[in-house]
Amino acid sequence: MARSALMNVMTQAAMKAGRSLTRDFGEVQNLQVSMKGPADFVSNADRKAEEIVFQELSRARPEWGFLMEERGTVEGRDPQHRWIVDPLDGTTNFLHGIPMFAISIALERDGQIVAGVIFNPALDELYTAEKGGGAFLNDRRLRVAARAKLPESVIATGMPFLGHGDHARFLFESRQIMAETAGIRRMGAASLDLGYVAAGRFDGFWEHELKPWDIAAGSLLVREAGGFVTDTEGAKFDVMQGDICCGNELIHRQLLAELKKANTAHRGGGEPVAAKG
Repeated sequence: MARSALMNVMTQAAMKAGRSLTRDFGEVQNLQVSMKGPADFVSNADRKAEEIVFQELSRARPEWGFLMEERGTVEGRDPQHRWIVDPLDGTTNFLHGIPMFAISIALERDGQIVAGVIFNPALDELYTAEKGGGAFLNDRRLRVAARAKLPESVIATGMPFLGHGDHARFLFESRQIMAETAGIRRMGAASLDLGYVAAGRFDGFWEHELKPWDIAAGSLLVREAGGFVTDTEGAKFDVMQGDICCGNELIHRQLLAELKKANTAHRGGGEPVAAKG
């Protein structure tokens, strides 16, 4: 597959950062780790990867700004373009030697995500998408799964953890969804969850309170693979708002309906819907 000049810039930055992460992954027990908050770690590997991506993209497009997990907002001279970067999505997986982590790079143009790259260096899987150009995994065209019913489907999500998220809401939602599906998976890296939806490995995904860098590239991948992406109430997806629900048209619709039931019960102070026996 012939890549555009823009996609070449993005993939080269992701793969160079990936080589750095791969080296550190092999020395994970020796990494110096600091704590940003409860159960939320940042490592030297994370910072090195972000610096690599920042330098590579700045060299190629010096006037464009950034929104990055560690560095924050970097204003550019061109207000129309902004890179949204997560240099290490799945930090906790990384620090525990679990090979489910990724570099995620998206390009926002005039408020719209128009290009995305997600690279898992441990598995050598490179996901790419450009608006209107389709989604790919290592140059193989992707399509979302064609399953039409939730009982046949595997749905991914992210779980709240120590000091983060609405634990009660998650218990309502997960009990509702697990009663209606073939299974729920929690990978620990939202960018890869979305890549897996685009690749048809997962049939759907939902999560709350994510950061823009977690979902910017992945949301475009799902759409370019033929999927539907909204917030968790079915409203227009906003990468800055942080709630996301996606899948093919039918699964997306059914998943939203089950989430609505769960949240109606949650807000009403009732009990989660009983699992089917």
